[in-house]
Amino acid sequence: MTRPTVNDIAREAGVSLATVDRVLNDRPGVRAKTVSAVQEAVARLGYVRDMAAANLARQRSYQMVAALPDGDSQFLAELEQALREAGSGAAQARVALQILRYPAEDVHALAAALAALPDTTSGVALMAPETPVVRDALRSLRARGIPVIALVSDLPNTERDHFIGIDSRAAGRTAAVLMGRFCGGSTGSILAIAQSMHLRDAVDRRRGFDEVMLAEFPGLTVLPTLETHGADSTLRAVVTEALRHAPDVRGIYLMGAGHRALAATLADLGLTGRMVIIGHELTPHTRQALLSGHIDAVITQNMGHLARSALRVLRARADHAAIDAAQEQLRIEIVIRENLAP
Repeated sequence: MTRPTVNDIAREAGVSLATVDRVLNDRPGVRAKTVSAVQEAVARLGYVRDMAAANLARQRSYQMVAALPDGDSQFLAELEQALREAGSGAAQARVALQILRYPAEDVHALAAALAALPDTTSGVALMAPETPVVRDALRSLRARGIPVIALVSDLPNTERDHFIGIDSRAAGRTAAVLMGRFCGGSTGSILAIAQSMHLRDAVDRRRGFDEVMLAEFPGLTVLPTLETHGADSTLRAVVTEALRHAPDVRGIYLMGAGHRALAATLADLGLTGRMVIIGHELTPHTRQALLSGHIDAVITQNMGHLARSALRVLRARADHAAIDAAQEQLRIEIVIRENLAP
């Protein structure tokens, strides 16, 4: 059976080819009744549009933007590199990707940068805290017809179109199982460290972590979250103070960036290797720390998959096309020294 064409749609709906083209491309000037007739004909015939061919014929290009916080964390550097590689790979499909770095603690600067994006922007991938300022900025983008996806850290209470990243609550639960088992039934306290509890991934990780620790490891008490705001000096100060007041700490759960600063702090205090450390994201530092035994386990995600998925989803949203949910689902990966790939 041959695939239906736009000519078949025109005959089925009783309209011209020009009208079918306007409806398929969401152009104005078509009556609602005619739009419905064309859409019903598409459904009856089972027409599936070849977006690649259509875009090539129209010489359409995609101007994508990925907005990431600034800072010198190895995770952000690797995420940016993965996005650039994905953008290069998608260039043949007429995709151009701009990386926009904004001050991590200044959501007003982020909002201004997003507001300055041209209307020709095809989509925005955003890693940002969930604040009222960010919600308003995303609402403005969506009002301009610009798709927005949350990257790494979800923004569920905004008008974002999609989320690309692992399930952070499940990641937190996974971290708790690892922490409890590595602590081997001992009692004491656990430190939890986050860059900011305004980041949804940190909130969800802490929630999942607490659920499992309370239910399965009641002998371990998780202390209130220490926030570093991305500053190594702050991490050093809050961890040093916390350890001074809680000498029974058996483990540290680092929910975000700061592995290098934490390692240096523990070394200065003579505590390297004396407590269980569970962290996130496989970077050059965490890889070396795993090999040396300074970190017990790292929960991570495939950075290349994340970056390619972000561009695929943005293109699909720009084309008003369906998303393959299974293809875009990222898996939680657990890395320990024994399974660390060379």
